[in-house]
Amino acid sequence: MLDNDLKTQLGAYLQRVQQPFELVASLDDSETSKQTLELLQTIQSLRSDKITVRTDGNDARKPSFSVQRTGTNTSLRFAGLPLGHEFTSLVLALLWTGGHPPKVEQDTIDAIKALEGEYNFEMYMSLSCHNCPDVVQALSLMAILNPNVKTTVIEGGAYQKEVEARQVMAVPMVFLNGELFGSGRMMIEEIVAKLDKGAGARDAAKLNAKDPYDVLIVGGGPAGSAAAVYAARKGIRTGVATGRMGGQVNDTMSIENYISVLETDGPKFSAALEQQVRHYGVDVMTQQEAAKIIPPSAPGELVEVQFVNGGSLKSSTVILSTGARWRNVNVPGEEQYKNAGVNYCPHCDGPLYKGKRVAVIGGGNSGVEAAIDLAGIVEHVTLIEFANQLKADAVLVNKVQSLSNVTIHVNAQTTEITGDGNKVNGISFKDRITGEEKNVPLAGVFVQIGLVPNTEFLKGTLELSRFGEIIVDAHGRTNIPGVFAAGDATTTPFKQIVIAAGEGAKAALSAFDYLIRMPVAVEAA
Repeated sequence: MLDNDLKTQLGAYLQRVQQPFELVASLDDSETSKQTLELLQTIQSLRSDKITVRTDGNDARKPSFSVQRTGTNTSLRFAGLPLGHEFTSLVLALLWTGGHPPKVEQDTIDAIKALEGEYNFEMYMSLSCHNCPDVVQALSLMAILNPNVKTTVIEGGAYQKEVEARQVMAVPMVFLNGELFGSGRMMIEEIVAKLDKGAGARDAAKLNAKDPYDVLIVGGGPAGSAAAVYAARKGIRTGVATGRMGGQVNDTMSIENYISVLETDGPKFSAALEQQVRHYGVDVMTQQEAAKIIPPSAPGELVEVQFVNGGSLKSSTVILSTGARWRNVNVPGEEQYKNAGVNYCPHCDGPLYKGKRVAVIGGGNSGVEAAIDLAGIVEHVTLIEFANQLKADAVLVNKVQSLSNVTIHVNAQTTEITGDGNKVNGISFKDRITGEEKNVPLAGVFVQIGLVPNTEFLKGTLELSRFGEIIVDAHGRTNIPGVFAAGDATTTPFKQIVIAAGEGAKAALSAFDYLIRMPVAVEAA
């Protein structure tokens, strides 16, 4: 199951295990159970002095196995094989259970250990989901650190009947004590904050206590990260306030056009961005959502940024790099059936529709790539494009047109996503030439029609385009002195990672130029 190279790497990691633990398997006669036992025995063979494997588990989900430190009552269980994107999550769970310290802020660890009450998490994931590992790792660590937290990680493909019964139509999806807790990518700080009601106030107090920055960057994607590196290298006090480092890049499966990097994926690229930003001593503040910007009252005064949690930060200059998010198609049924058949990530949620019929809305590169990807998993794909032809690159168009289980409709206006009250059951669209209305029965819809800038909080403060983009000049300057902007949230054309990074660097250099030209107050004699 694991090749020799992977075994060698795993064996090296397991040498960091300090405390003994058990892997207790609940198995049946299925092939997956045999593979599960083989995996556990391989793990044990690489560190037999610290790891014990038992097969007398009696959990209802078979195959599954628990990871438990000897002499404790922690509860962490994997149902199905945690391979693919989740193999790293399994390795980390083994290391943490074995006493290896996690790379998590001490404040977060303390908050987890202080949680009171009973928390029974059930988390559904797919092995191809690049958004799932962060959630799996967060909930795993919480179960390891606090005996009040019980976590079961369920591989949806291995438990399709359960997935259908609970109407899990998007991953990651998390249930807490039997009730839906959340879906989509969630960082550990976000999960803890939802459970710890006093976290917001404490976080706001920390922001309020910080000294003013020379450069404050709002947003931590490629533009914000590049701005932070360039600013910090100038030796000035630099801060980054962001929801998550990497931003929208985290949701990108494959990156093959960033110069000097032949191939990578979004999560790896985001992790590299954060590592470089922190290397230069930048003050990184995650889980922060900007609510308002207050321009300086006079030349040379500080800019203030207020946040949703009630805290605020001040800085001599501010660089806005808030990025963008998936654009909604805005038809009846979309909002009602989000995560119940309406999806935005084919890599994450595609495996949940194995053998079923789905639609993709959007004929650009993202939409056509999604159709090609899904065609290898589902029974049939209906591709819907508003324009009179597909807008994707020719090589992608040729590929999708060659697939026998993909039907393409151009000049098609989506009018409604239909459902039975609980989940999607079809999509309706109108032929823009003939006016004919059509409805296609299906189980899921994937929306791939571009991005919308995250700039709502700036309305009435900064000058925005009719599309909501921040208007910037060639230097990244906005209409407010001392406020700059970069990346997908701006009017800069071509929303590409490499362009965003370059614009972020330019904005930082412009901010530095602004700072060194600010008048110096002369003390009275």
